[in-house]
This record gives sequence, structure tokens and C-alpha cells, in this order.
Amino acid sequence: MKLFDRDLSWLSFNYRVLMEAMDKSVPLLERLKFIAIYSSNLDEFFRVRVANIRNLEKMDQKKINKHIDFVPGKLLKQIKDEVGTQLSEYGSTFHEIIEELKAENIFICQSTEDIPKKLTTDILHFFKTQVSGLLRIKEISKGKNLFLDNQAIYLAVRFKSGENKVINIPAEEVGRFFKKKHNSTTYFIFLDDVIRLHLDLIFPGAEIVDCCAIKLNKDADLQIRDEFTGDLVKKIEKQIQKRNLGDPSRFLFDPKVNDKLLKLLIDSLDLDEEDLTPGGRYHNLNDLHEICFSDPSQAYAPLPPIAVKELDETRSILKYIEEKEILLHFPYQSYDYILQFFNEAAIDPEVEEINVTFYRMAKKSMIGEALISAAKNGKKVAVFMEVKARFDEANNLSWARRLREAGAKIIYSLPGLKVHAKVALVMKRDKMYGFFGTGNLNEKTSEIYGDLGLLTSDKEMTLELSYVFQHLLTKYAPPEFRQLIVSQFGAFERFGEMIDREIKNAEAGKEARIILKVNNLQEPTLIEKLHQAAQKGVDVKLIVRSICCLIPKKPIKIKRIVDRYLEHSRVFYFFNDGDPEMYLGSADWMNRNLHRRIEVCFPVNDDHMKQEVLTMLKFQWQDDEKGVWLNTKMHNKRPKKEHNVRAQMAIYEYLKSQYG
Repeated sequence: MKLFDRDLSWLSFNYRVLMEAMDKSVPLLERLKFIAIYSSNLDEFFRVRVANIRNLEKMDQKKINKHIDFVPGKLLKQIKDEVGTQLSEYGSTFHEIIEELKAENIFICQSTEDIPKKLTTDILHFFKTQVSGLLRIKEISKGKNLFLDNQAIYLAVRFKSGENKVINIPAEEVGRFFKKKHNSTTYFIFLDDVIRLHLDLIFPGAEIVDCCAIKLNKDADLQIRDEFTGDLVKKIEKQIQKRNLGDPSRFLFDPKVNDKLLKLLIDSLDLDEEDLTPGGRYHNLNDLHEICFSDPSQAYAPLPPIAVKELDETRSILKYIEEKEILLHFPYQSYDYILQFFNEAAIDPEVEEINVTFYRMAKKSMIGEALISAAKNGKKVAVFMEVKARFDEANNLSWARRLREAGAKIIYSLPGLKVHAKVALVMKRDKMYGFFGTGNLNEKTSEIYGDLGLLTSDKEMTLELSYVFQHLLTKYAPPEFRQLIVSQFGAFERFGEMIDREIKNAEAGKEARIILKVNNLQEPTLIEKLHQAAQKGVDVKLIVRSICCLIPKKPIKIKRIVDRYLEHSRVFYFFNDGDPEMYLGSADWMNRNLHRRIEVCFPVNDDHMKQEVLTMLKFQWQDDEKGVWLNTKMHNKRPKKEHNVRAQMAIYEYLKSQYG
């Protein structure tokens, strides 16, 4: 069966992000935020996916052909062509936003000529006191290797004397922009241009003939050849240190750069033609996030979290969920309730044990602090810390050390697997309490990711959750899961059986329906089953935010939603001949999630909760403001205006009516 390529599909999703930047109905600084998100997404794509494909291209094609379903060289060309087309629109959109911001007295200077003379003294002071001491200057010379840090930005400078040098742009230390309000206008000046203005102080008496910004993306995927022997944590720590040494995956440069200087850079960095990507005057535009919150009138109005009155009034959240489980909707409702769950567990004298899985921890995690307190208060705390979570390895390792020093038991990554489950278990002598989530136990991302979290004391669910933790702690195979769906222990088969059941019901003339909401859909066997189901008369509705390898042939339709919050929850609904089954969880339908990770999906047993989630899914399916249909050419097609529904706003108002 023919499928969309996963990487080209991802580029289609990132273009949908760019569409929000293009949308003039979106507030200006929100449009700028989507410019920043698009840039950040593309950077990671080149550091990981493109780097991996480049590595495959270098291998013996005869040996790898049976393991992959694409030709690396051909795919790289398709990626380059698509990215080139997108970047053209990206550049014009960025400049359009900048011009519109000027009318709102927000001035992002686009060259040194744009900088008002009235700011010269302030900028000089900033350069002398905060910037100049951070500058590192390297020589570029023929036949000598030049080392650039991964993803860092530099100015390449060519002198009339024939010398060539690079200067780092220390944005990480001082921020990317010099900001100054003068009268009613707020000016933002790129740090690049602050340095350009003072090249005469850096190189006294030298005549400069060319100066341009450059940036090198490197392969940032950790290459751990053997996870099964030796100390895996030490191997990961070593690879993190080597991340800066990866092979080039993309060299960005100002297209106005002098040909001689570019050729010298190519030689000094040992680059190939396929590494080269002309960019703009400025790189790392993810730094635009620094500007996005500068004027609230040019951003979305904040949506105050919807209070859950019963939880606010209870003195004990644990006692509350002994009587009644509760499903929370983030960021529409406050993540404080989850913090309260952990805080209470840390000080409750009856709590004996706390078990938690972490995939990506917040840098300043109150949950982490609560667990440290719990351990110091004499409770048994066991934390499974996934230290192979890409780009969060160092932060997770740092937290693991702190927790271990406090007395918590730390279980690190399993060899050959990632633990992606979002769960926690609090245990008293005679009762257990579980948290089941669709998103990371991370206070920071909970403010911008649309996720669901269940707090429950259901005996069967918490017992099965204890089996998950026993497996992580002891590696012993757990008993059969009946309530939970757990990857590595029948998840792939369970999902397949539920699709088959809907097909059987449709063939018998019964109503049959499947609704899936996932981030990514790529697993080929389940995709084929979904096609079969649709052909047999099952009503199949798919809401897929990012990668979607299923080609939407009639009668299947695929909705994609990009709005102010990142759609992150995974929902699996099967009509089951009038006795519906609904599961939520952490698992996308990808090879990695179903075959190479431990994931936990959990049932929604309460009828009112099911109806809540179904109502949200209905809004998302009807979304004709921020939703698009994915067509057979991987294009994002705006729907006809029929419902005038913007799902995230409709969900917020719906939850207000339910809880307010």
C-alpha cells in the first residue's frame, strides 16, 4: 500500500505552522511567534532527520535497501526543493510582519542603516559593558580546519588585507536583541548588528570589505552503538559532549556573501555542495520569541485557567479522588491540581511510596522538588528517568542526580527502548492513586500544550499501573493488562483487534465508527487496517497534527489543527456496537511508539467524561477556522466555512459552562 513519506509529511505540517504566520487575522506578535516556531522546527529537522538520511546515503545501498522504503539521495533532493520553496514564503512573510509592526510602534531593525542615530550612545554602552568581553575571534585560513559550534551564529569578516575571521554572536549570554523604548516606539536591534556597528573597535585600523552571518547545523542525534553492555548513562553523557562534533547537516549563509569568502568557508569547514543553504541576513530566528511578549495588545488575550470548584474547596485532593476520579484539560484548566497531587503525597504521613515516569522534565520542576521532599520525608520514591529524550538528556540527568542525592531510587533508560509513558502512582498501605496523562509531567509545557490528565483511585487501573512500575524496576514480565493498553505488552495487537471489531460490525450492517486523534500516524499495518475499515463502511475520522503517512483516499478525511496551543492529546474511540470504548494516552501510531517504546494508554470509563472528550473531538472535526484538510498531495486545504468553529476557543467556552 502506498504511503506518504514521513519526512515530507512533516514538512507539510511545518508549512501549516507557517500558514499561521501568513494569516492576517492572527495578532501580529502571534504571527511573529509562528515565524519563530517554524524556524526552530526546521533547525531540529535538519539536525536530526536530514542528518540521519545523509548518513544513510553514505552507506552501502544494497545493504540498507531491504530496511528502508526510500532512496536517500532522491529524498534529500525532495526535501531541499520543498524547504527552498517554503523558505521563500517564509522570508516574504517575515518582512511583511516587520512592516506591519512598524505601524504599531514596534520597530525590528533590519540593517545597521535602520538603526536611529539617537540610540547610538546607548548601543555603544551596551556593546562596551555587556557584549565585547564575550567575543571570540577565530582566523579563517586556507588549509586550516575551522570549528564552529553546532547551531551557533557567527559573523564572517573579510578584510582588504586578505585576512578572514569569524566572530561569535553571544546571543545565549546576553539575548539576541538590544531593546530600547524611545518616545512611543520600541526598537529591537539584532545583536548581529550591534557587533557590526562596532567592528572598528574590534579590528582597529582594519579595512573591512565583507561581513555576513553564518551558521552550521550538525548531526545532533546521539549515536549509541550498544545500549546493552556497560554504563548506558555514562555513554549518553559522553555522547552529549560529542554532540557539538557531529557531521554537518546544513550550512546557512547570507546569499550576499562574497564568493571568495564562501569558498574559503566551504574549504575550512570541509563542506559538500549539498550542505549549502542560502538563508537571509539573520539566522536562528527562533530568538524572535524574545519579542513576542513585548506588547500584549498585539498578542492573543490570555485565557484564565478554568477553576474546578470541587478541587479548590477540598482540603485533600487524595481523599477527593478516593470518591470520584477527575479528568483535567490542560491548558484550559490549571496544572496546579497536578502539583497539589504531588505536594500532598510528599507530606501525607499515610503515603508510603511514590513512583513516577519522566520523559521531559521542566528545568524548574515543582514536581521534582515535591519528590525530593517526599524522599527526605522518609517515603520510598522511585523515578524512571528517560535519559534518551532528545535534547532533554542533560536536563533529565541533572534532575536524576538531585533526586538520587535526596534518597530517591532512580531507574534510567532501558536498553533498546524509550519509556514515553506519562504516569505516576502514589501508594498508601491500603490504597493507590494514579495519574495518567497524554503529555509530559512538565509544568512549563502544560501552559501551551493541549493535553488530558486523569486522577483516579480505580483499583484495577492503579493495580495494573503498579505492574508497569514493577516491570520498570525489576524487568519481570507483567501479568496481562485488561484495563490499560501498554506498548511492548500487546498494545499493537489490541488496537488492531478493535479496528477489526468495527469492520466486523460494519459487515454485519451495524453502526461502526472510529475516531483517532494523534500527533503522528505512520505505523503501516494499522494504516492498512484503517483503509480496510473505511472501505467496509466504518465511519473513520482522523485528526492528525503532524506526520501523517496515510493518504486520505475517499471516504477517509484527515483534519489537521494548528492554533495558539499545540494539539498534543491522543484519543482513541471505537463505537463497539453501542458500547463505546475510549482510550487516552501517550502513544502515537508510529513504529517507534508501538514497537520501540513503553507507552501507557488508559480507558475513560465514566460516561460523562466520555461525552466531554467526544464534544471536544466534535469541535475539532468541525473546526473551519484553524483546521485544514490534508489532501492527496499533502497540501493543507482550508475548509469551506460551514460551522464557524474554532475548536480551542469552543473547548474553552464549553469547559467554562461545565465547570464555571
